[in-house]
Amino acid sequence: MVTDPIDNAADPKPGTLRHAVTQNGPLWITFKVSMTIKLQQELIVTSDKTTIDARGANVEICNGAGFTIQFTKNIIIHGLQIHHIIPAKGGKIKDGENHHGLRGDSDGDGVSLFGATNVWLDCLSLHHCTDGLIDVAKGSTAITISNCHFTDHNDVMLFGSSDPYNADKKMQVTIALNHFGNGLVERMPK
Repeated sequence: MVTDPIDNAADPKPGTLRHAVTQNGPLWITFKVSMTIKLQQELIVTSDKTTIDARGANVEICNGAGFTIQFTKNIIIHGLQIHHIIPAKGGKIKDGENHHGLRGDSDGDGVSLFGATNVWLDCLSLHHCTDGLIDVAKGSTAITISNCHFTDHNDVMLFGSSDPYNADKKMQVTIALNHFGNGLVERMPK
């Protein structure tokens, strides 16, 4: 259970969201109270069978980096407000229970999926991110984006890395029951 909104990318403390997502094994991460979390660096979700569930709390991820779901499967993210996401300088990030990695700069996406499968993004509210709200690329497939609310942004969703990238040719993404609100420009979806 997340009890502390403080983020430390290299040395996350127990009770924080970053500490929770770096644990091994199946996880159901909930929030004890409503909170606003400013991520110092991208939050890298790599654990198989992880659910981040904000039901019962008002949880905002804002004014810092966003989520990266990278080369993993069976992830659910539910009920978060993700907004005002900005690029973060690279550096040392704890990205596993027993692993730290050096990352380059993040680009300011709300949620980035790279090589991810069986991911469900549900009941999210996203707006005002520097780059895309949701990017699905680099061989990601079996992705569902449902019941989300998108507003006030230029590049809403991106599916695929580039036309010649073969792993994206078999991509399957389901978009269902989302609300595309005011202030959107393009990529709904592209």
